[in-house]
Amino acid sequence: MQTPKGQQGLRFSKVAAALVALVLALVLGASGEDRAVGQERSTAKQQAAGRSVPNPPTVEGQAWVLTDADSGLYLAGDNPDEQLPPAATIQIMTALVALEEGVDLDEEVTVPEEAEAYVGSTYSNVGLIAGERLTVQDLLTAALDPSGIDAIYTLANHLGDGSVDEFAQKMNAEASTMGLRNTHFDDPTGLDTPGNYSSARDLATMARTALGYSTFAEIVRTKDVTLNTQNRKIEVSNTNQILTTYPKATGVKTGFSPEAGADIVASAEDGDESYIAVILGADDPDRRFRDAEALLEYAFTYYERRPLVVKNEVYGEVAPPYRPGESVELAAVEDVTGTVNAGSDVEREVTTEEELPPSASAGQELGEVEVLVDGQSVGRSPLVAQEGYEEASLWDKAWYYAVEWVGDSIWRLVRG
Repeated sequence: MQTPKGQQGLRFSKVAAALVALVLALVLGASGEDRAVGQERSTAKQQAAGRSVPNPPTVEGQAWVLTDADSGLYLAGDNPDEQLPPAATIQIMTALVALEEGVDLDEEVTVPEEAEAYVGSTYSNVGLIAGERLTVQDLLTAALDPSGIDAIYTLANHLGDGSVDEFAQKMNAEASTMGLRNTHFDDPTGLDTPGNYSSARDLATMARTALGYSTFAEIVRTKDVTLNTQNRKIEVSNTNQILTTYPKATGVKTGFSPEAGADIVASAEDGDESYIAVILGADDPDRRFRDAEALLEYAFTYYERRPLVVKNEVYGEVAPPYRPGESVELAAVEDVTGTVNAGSDVEREVTTEEELPPSASAGQELGEVEVLVDGQSVGRSPLVAQEGYEEASLWDKAWYYAVEWVGDSIWRLVRG
């Protein structure tokens, strides 16, 4: 019995429609991954939920900044990049240069006459006398704790091979290496000169780096200390009052000059959290301490450190070459921890290999996830395949290209 021509046409149309639907499904399923294998960047935004976060405390000063000491993450501030006279806070860089050079802390240095000349002529000195000998450690202590300009000059002269200007250039070189764009030194003593300037953000970066040295960290958290010369002892006290008033305080440095006003670089630690607050250009020398405490306590109250990427959790996937519709999940190799509050914008940006290998084994690295908090990178973790895949067969490749060709043909037909 023959089938009428009309029914044959109807059956053919149904089959054709089914094939078209199948091809479109395969093409659409593959195009999102296979056709963009070059470099996949998928961003998973996560807006933290919870209580609202109040504004930071009011700060009296020309500029201020609050940062996470662990990651350097900028948390809050006002005029953080304004170039301002830093006064004695630049001794953070003095110490940093000395420690970066690996200077012998027990080496004895002789006080030059030029250093003694500062005694009685400046507002900050420890009363050194020409010819006295002090260790590098004691000179660093005198520079950082009471801001002794006579000690600073002695140390700079020694580390600059007899040239204070040469040491200032070392400070500038270190600033450049650290990427500090708003910092320059032409006099390491911290006295007011047009070429001495820094910013709140740059000083926070200096402090974070310097605190990585145990010697620096120990000096700036010490309240009182005795300096030793070959024939006398000198008792000095740290000018950073928050070491006495704020139990979480760990340092770092105060500064004052007629042009700079009152400055402070303050750090604090509690459990696994640590923060740095910088205030520049305050009119009230006493209020800078209260404001620094308030900023640090604000951070401890409203911020927390928590994993933003968790080891072994899946954060992306890739399609094996020439395998339409197939995918392999990618898991993080390590935790990435960041400091966030209830309003932080957390992004996880996944990047895969520009060209995937023909085959891969389970655990093979095929990408990376980067974590950004409010647009700032806080860390990365490699991403590895959860399971392996084998190289595509000739049939797989032929079918892949056939699907691509049919899909392109249909697309051109649809577009006319």
